[in-house]
Amino acid sequence: MDRMNWIQLAYLVAALGFALSLKWMSQASTARRGVLAGEIGFGIAIVATLFWPDITGTGYVLIAVALLIGSAIGVPLGLLVPMTAMPQRIALSHAFGGLAAGLIGIAHFFLEREHFSKFDLGVIGIEIGLGMLVFTGSLMAAGKLQEWLPQRPIVYPGQNLVNAGVLAIAVGLIIYQVFNPDQDWAVPVIAALGLVFGVFLIIPIGGADMPTVIALLNAYAGLSAAALGFVLDSKLLIVAGALDGASGLILAIIMCRAMNRSFSNVLFGAFGATDAVGSGEGQEQGTYRSASVDEAADLMKIASSVVIVPGYGMAVAQAQHKVRELADALEKEGVEVRFAIHPVAGRMPGHMNVLLAEANVPYEQLLDMDEINGDFPQTDVVLVLGANDVVNPAARHDKGSPIYGMPILDVDKAQTVFVVKRSMRAGFAGIENELFFNEKTSMVFGDAKSVVTELTNEVSGQRDAISL
Repeated sequence: MDRMNWIQLAYLVAALGFALSLKWMSQASTARRGVLAGEIGFGIAIVATLFWPDITGTGYVLIAVALLIGSAIGVPLGLLVPMTAMPQRIALSHAFGGLAAGLIGIAHFFLEREHFSKFDLGVIGIEIGLGMLVFTGSLMAAGKLQEWLPQRPIVYPGQNLVNAGVLAIAVGLIIYQVFNPDQDWAVPVIAALGLVFGVFLIIPIGGADMPTVIALLNAYAGLSAAALGFVLDSKLLIVAGALDGASGLILAIIMCRAMNRSFSNVLFGAFGATDAVGSGEGQEQGTYRSASVDEAADLMKIASSVVIVPGYGMAVAQAQHKVRELADALEKEGVEVRFAIHPVAGRMPGHMNVLLAEANVPYEQLLDMDEINGDFPQTDVVLVLGANDVVNPAARHDKGSPIYGMPILDVDKAQTVFVVKRSMRAGFAGIENELFFNEKTSMVFGDAKSVVTELTNEVSGQRDAISL
């Protein structure tokens, strides 16, 4: 085989690695293998590309510079960003990917437009628009998740009309540049409209929907990469982009179902109505009971079964290792301990699974919502750690609630519920939680890490030793 055949064979192996990576990352028990497969696939693809015949000495220098710049940004992001901020980091990665796709598309248009067919010109216009949309849209999503930008939906009269107008102009210009590629102004305007539309797409969406939006932007980024593959005649890029786009789209649909959100609203941003805030906002629904750490520990210690529900509060407090220690202490007392994972707990799908896996919690103890919900009536104690909206019973019956219809963890059906929170402040959706005022519920106020540490010491008897 000649060099190009070897390169194409390497690309095929890399594509196989990408496909296996997605397959294995769908389950916690094989996720590490999936990450490794993806890394190997990317490594093979990069090395194969370095042997491309068109790359000259200057090309190698530019590639080296690009690798250095990318590493200078990516390595600190990977090392310094905490797991609690992983959704924001992923959004930034999408932003960089979208910007790269858009800029490469612009460069290729001006360097090689005379060689492009009308199909290529149309594809490159779509790629530029999508890439720029992903860039600003991802930056907006990261800003909302980091609370640098207002999390509330920003709406104004005629918003849908404005967005539809921007989109229509962009599509019209893409068609125009297909038939008039010698017009230098069209492509920069398409890029600018993509940037603007990325902002307009995100501002009417509330912070609670940002995880779904990030999954959708992932799909857009994948489609942009696939379009770039058509322009560059790179089958690997087409396959990788298609896999990325399809997986992001499927994930966004799954999350919409898990949150009872309209996929069309998220897909088109301002084209759909934003969710109204329910009547329960800011209104306490009764009295609540509080419990001490001692009371909670004593009841958990004599229970037969305990279910721990992790949420963003656990992530913020970095309490996952202490949670595992609590589970170990309870199991030594003969208590069955399991973890109930809601699909959208935290700030991204799988957020809780990743944190608990980091703390070496066995995979078999992590149960999805559908697996655990039927067991709550037979559960003695549920410990809710910083989760809020995903355990709010209002989702089942309050038609005026913004989360009405969202599948939740039925923790209110357990015999006793302890909720660990810093305060009675409403959750991410900004509504009161009926669970807090349930007669079977007791609030344990405090930072999740300190409370769980005290619970562990009390269950294991170390607290008495410390006080002595």
